[in-house]
Amino acid sequence: MATGSARLRRRASLRAAAGFTLLELLVVLVILGLLVGVVAPRFFGQIGKSEVKVATAQIRALEDALDQYRLDVGRYPTTEQGLAALNSPPAGATRWRGPYLKKAVPNDPWGTPYQFRSPGEHGEVDLFSLGKDGQPGGTAEASDITNW
Repeated sequence: MATGSARLRRRASLRAAAGFTLLELLVVLVILGLLVGVVAPRFFGQIGKSEVKVATAQIRALEDALDQYRLDVGRYPTTEQGLAALNSPPAGATRWRGPYLKKAVPNDPWGTPYQFRSPGEHGEVDLFSLGKDGQPGGTAEASDITNW
């Protein structure tokens, strides 16, 4: 009988060393699923907020460049000349001292060009992004980001 008892102990130790049970794996998967469910929305929410902050900062930088353009040329570029006037002199701008940006005019964080109007409806110039949805208006990340 001693040999039978030793065999049972050996089998039990082999089973314990063989791996995890299905129940243990399911418990681990449920815990991981709960963690992802809690962390993922917060993480992706922060990405949207950072895109809005980037757009706001870019609009401020473009505004500063437009102000420098106005100081040199005496007026803001027209809507037709657009923001391209910050990097290359438009026709008839004899006092242009640019380029007023180190790089090309950036698109907004969602890949669309910034909207520019001069004269603007809300001020001397209107500079804005239509946000994540690319449509006027909207809420949260889809709202317009403006200089007014």
